[in-house]
Amino acid sequence: MKTSNNNIIIDGIDKKILRALMEDARTPILEIARQVGISGAAIHQRLRKLEKSKLIAGSKFVINPKVLGYTTMAFVGIYLDKAISNPQAVKQLQKIPEVIECHYTTGNWSILIKILCKDNSHLMHLLNSQIQSIEGVSRTETFISLDQQIERQIKI
Repeated sequence: MKTSNNNIIIDGIDKKILRALMEDARTPILEIARQVGISGAAIHQRLRKLEKSKLIAGSKFVINPKVLGYTTMAFVGIYLDKAISNPQAVKQLQKIPEVIECHYTTGNWSILIKILCKDNSHLMHLLNSQIQSIEGVSRTETFISLDQQIERQIKI
């Protein structure tokens, strides 16, 4: 791994390590070492460098929300009365556990959020009682996802 103009340049070995871990973060280091053809200690060393460079932001388990009954995913464009309302609105959105992503955007909306709900009634309740009541929110525009057809990370 090298850095150039604040960009990280990774070599073929780093790419193989990252691909293996992106496919399954629980893959044992020694298994990756065998696949790549270097020692487990060398894998650990490279992973520490990749973490230090902030290319790797950690590993996590992915919860399947449908198993917990969250079957409705929606994207909500939030219109604010003025741009200065953004920090306070985001602070209030952080308090809503169903809000799983929040983006400051260009275009018509000030904020775009991704939310998970148990059903359409739950979504309507969130919109009416929590999101639209946030000070500074003038209106919202909601899009329900019928099916997530692509989910991936950037290709290494």
